[in-house]
Amino acid sequence: MKRFGILTSGGDCQGLNAAIRGVAKALYEEFDEEVEIYGIQDGYRGLIEGIYCKMKPNDFSGILTLGGTILGTSRQPFKLMRVVAEGQVDKVQAMKANYKRMNLDCLIILGGNGTHKTANLLSEEGLNVVTLPKTIDNDIWGTDMTFGFHSALEIATNVIDCIHTTATSHGRVFIVEIMGHKVGWLPLYAGIAGGADVILLPEIPYNIKSIAKTLKERNKAGKRFSILAVAEGAISLDESKLSKKEFKAARAAMTQPSIAYRVANEIEQITGQEIRVTVPGHFQRGGQPCAYDRMLSTRFGAAAARLIMQKNYGNMVALRNGSIVPVPLSEVAGKLKTVPVSCEEIQAARDIGITFGD
Repeated sequence: MKRFGILTSGGDCQGLNAAIRGVAKALYEEFDEEVEIYGIQDGYRGLIEGIYCKMKPNDFSGILTLGGTILGTSRQPFKLMRVVAEGQVDKVQAMKANYKRMNLDCLIILGGNGTHKTANLLSEEGLNVVTLPKTIDNDIWGTDMTFGFHSALEIATNVIDCIHTTATSHGRVFIVEIMGHKVGWLPLYAGIAGGADVILLPEIPYNIKSIAKTLKERNKAGKRFSILAVAEGAISLDESKLSKKEFKAARAAMTQPSIAYRVANEIEQITGQEIRVTVPGHFQRGGQPCAYDRMLSTRFGAAAARLIMQKNYGNMVALRNGSIVPVPLSEVAGKLKTVPVSCEEIQAARDIGITFGD
């Protein structure tokens, strides 16, 4: 009898259930009745606390189009994984003990950057681990695409599309704050697809005077409205010169609820224009996965099952140049796939007149 555990960790996104389904169906096809799959609840917390249950084939039916995750999820910071506070359990030892208690042949983990750090830790501790890359940010190193990104992109682009009509009607400047704390793939793609006039990314520090100049030039050209797609992690030119400690202090002292509102206030002070802010927030992570993510999640799931059959552990399944390939967790853990400032997407945006505030 083969026994496998599966968990989803970190922030939720579209396509998690489709990926869970892909893994399970492929394993059932390969091992038939000689397989048991254990669903571990709420990510690494469930593995630490021993909260899991044996699943049945029917549990994986009807979930292809379902958003969220049937297993639940939680955030367990990697930096605290080896910290044993007074009166608390040794988290790493607890996870290893529960892995052995379930008598698992492999642990299948779906998650983002922090999740992959812990997955690599468990692999280094001797557990058989295979992972799948999920995040709406598309910022996991080693894969061209993560599942969840395209679904969030559809939502973020639709928000900008809808804002266009009211911005046009009222002749206003609108700022749409798009998720992307450290990496700007989502606001970059949504901004281009939605026809934004200005895109602000964490990778390109902005000069508020440059943004104001762009808006004034649009007014002079008879363009009554402007749309700004602003990453939640966008930073100013001045902030980019601060140390990490100074930056955290500056953001903690910020009186506005988010960076989009700060940018709005700064633009209003310089131009006198009326600014409106829209923050779709967690809408971008919710709802059904789009067709692309259903397809990609299924491919990742089936590929993860193949790695397990081959006993090729310690790898993440990744999309590279159109093909699904294994990438060692040791190469993935701790790395971010940021937006290169000279990438083709940014150059294309600049070529059609989109500005980045620099």
